[in-house]
Amino acid sequence: MPKTGIIYNDIKPIACRIAHEWKDKLTARGWDVEMATGMGGLLGYSGPEKPICHTPIESLAPRGFDETMSFALVLGGDGTVLSAFRQVATAGIPLLTVNTGHMGFLTETYVNQLPEAIDKVIAGEYEIETRSMLTVRVLRDEASTWEALCLNEMVLHREPLTSMCHFEIDIGRHAPIDIAADGIIISTPTGSTAYALSAGGPVITPEVPVLQLVPICPHSLASRALVFANTEPATIFSANPDPLVMVVDGNAGCYVLPEERVYVERSPYTANFIRLQPNEFFQVLREKLGWGLPHIAKPASVELP
Repeated sequence: MPKTGIIYNDIKPIACRIAHEWKDKLTARGWDVEMATGMGGLLGYSGPEKPICHTPIESLAPRGFDETMSFALVLGGDGTVLSAFRQVATAGIPLLTVNTGHMGFLTETYVNQLPEAIDKVIAGEYEIETRSMLTVRVLRDEASTWEALCLNEMVLHREPLTSMCHFEIDIGRHAPIDIAADGIIISTPTGSTAYALSAGGPVITPEVPVLQLVPICPHSLASRALVFANTEPATIFSANPDPLVMVVDGNAGCYVLPEERVYVERSPYTANFIRLQPNEFFQVLREKLGWGLPHIAKPASVELP
């Protein structure tokens, strides 16, 4: 019996309804269907009172979501997609992402198109687009106090009020760099259209094998976004006397104490997106972010004398 899964946003009534409807439909077609909520991709916090408090990356997969699963549906918005990939990336399960949220930048199809999309996937009429992910770890001496998979970005900043922080950063074999800013972002190409874009970083097409470092409100005209090879890990040291807060993909994070460091590297796991047609990244940028649209005041051609 073939096996599939459904991961859904259980705080959205439409996602809950569609999830249970499609469990019944797929079961009637002879599929073994496992269900889970996107909440399983949220991670615990470490802090002074709980110096080691994390769920290992390999332990996040929901019950029944394993290498025998042909594919899984994700019903929700971009946050649910990010959470779902943290749950299934270790098993290599490809995801058909269905938008029941707002922007849906990472989603492939819509609820009203789901019957046709499911038929195509079952018939094998799709491609797999592989996106790189990050492994993010907080290290105290040589012990890992927290870790997470990351598809978009990790952000390190001060809490509770935004104010300038000092960071010392080692990237691969290069000389260390010092940055004074409200915070820093390290993102994948997928994350280049998220927080990194809002902070002034460049848009990077998904297939480029790089990462980027973006200072948030830097206190220097010389501190700008840096793009570097994804084969080079980054280690971030805080030069502040107070704890910092790290947030991964916008919905998971931990405290980082002054004696700890953050280690970021390309993950051996990837996010496998089911594409029902070849993905045209520039078209997605145009539809979702308005990039490259013709200017309304574009002049008509003028015949020169």
